[in-house]
Amino acid sequence: MIYLSGLSVALALALALLPSCTEALKDGECEVCVGFLERFYQTLQDNDIKFDSDSIEKALLKSCKEAKGKENRFCYYIGATSDAATKIINDVSKPMSYHVPVQKICEKLKKKDGQICELKYDKQVDLSSVDLKKLKVKDLKKILEEWGESCKGCVEKSDFIRKINELMPKYAPNAAKARTDL
Repeated sequence: MIYLSGLSVALALALALLPSCTEALKDGECEVCVGFLERFYQTLQDNDIKFDSDSIEKALLKSCKEAKGKENRFCYYIGATSDAATKIINDVSKPMSYHVPVQKICEKLKKKDGQICELKYDKQVDLSSVDLKKLKVKDLKKILEEWGESCKGCVEKSDFIRKINELMPKYAPNAAKARTDL
């Protein structure tokens, strides 16, 4: 009897000291997962998509075809891209069909694949105030890439800056206007 109660006390103590697997996400954790799924959920509501697992899965596959950057990587991890090795898309579509909060869905995805919560959005450059001459060429290329543009024949940093300044009124009109006001 004493042995049994001692064992239960030891078990209770061990469970109390171990980190819980059901901890809520911390601020900023699973940034891409939460951001992408919140926008996706809102899109489902706005487009009056039927909230069943199959309809959500089809809509998710469609959204992932258009995803770029970190969001495309998230889609790859959940198996919503054609080249993905694993497929845990059901772990998104089924809970979402029951209107489970996005944070809870991301917590469950984190348990299956920790890489999902390691994704972070790249810092956005404020084009209205940044001095383009102080940015690295890599960052200048990234700006053009986000716009879906390239700079063929650009060799020097000044070539990339010239191209960004040419395209800024088209892709970032507010930033272009603010730069001319300076």
